[in-house]
Amino acid sequence: MATGFQVTFDCLNVDRMATFWAVALGYIKQPPPKGHDSWEAFATAVGIPEFEWDKMSAVVDPDGGGPRLLFAKVPEQKTVKNRVHLDVNIGKSVPPEQRHDAVQAHVEKLVEAGGERMETIDEHGDYWVVMRDVEGNEFCVQ
Repeated sequence: MATGFQVTFDCLNVDRMATFWAVALGYIKQPPPKGHDSWEAFATAVGIPEFEWDKMSAVVDPDGGGPRLLFAKVPEQKTVKNRVHLDVNIGKSVPPEQRHDAVQAHVEKLVEAGGERMETIDEHGDYWVVMRDVEGNEFCVQ
């Protein structure tokens, strides 16, 4: 049996990152625990001081299949290239002749959400776009 995991991003603005990656992956922001109308209500109920409410956020696969992405607030900005990155496989679920258009449509949606297109690769039958998220983390849409 495989071991479950989550992917954690250090970032400056947890809500902005959660919002962007929810769009990128078709995820949703993680709902608050049962019995609480909001994360603020939960935080109040368990005694988390208000000045700490922006320290974390998460997005989850609404179908429960993909890993949770956690966004943890840190004081420093990203300074070097990622050693690990995500590949968003938007075009893998469509016929090859539609892949280019599917990737381009998703890239445009991510640019509107604050992402940045860096480079387009079209070689040997493969097509992908290298991008940066709202805090400069590199990833690919393929």
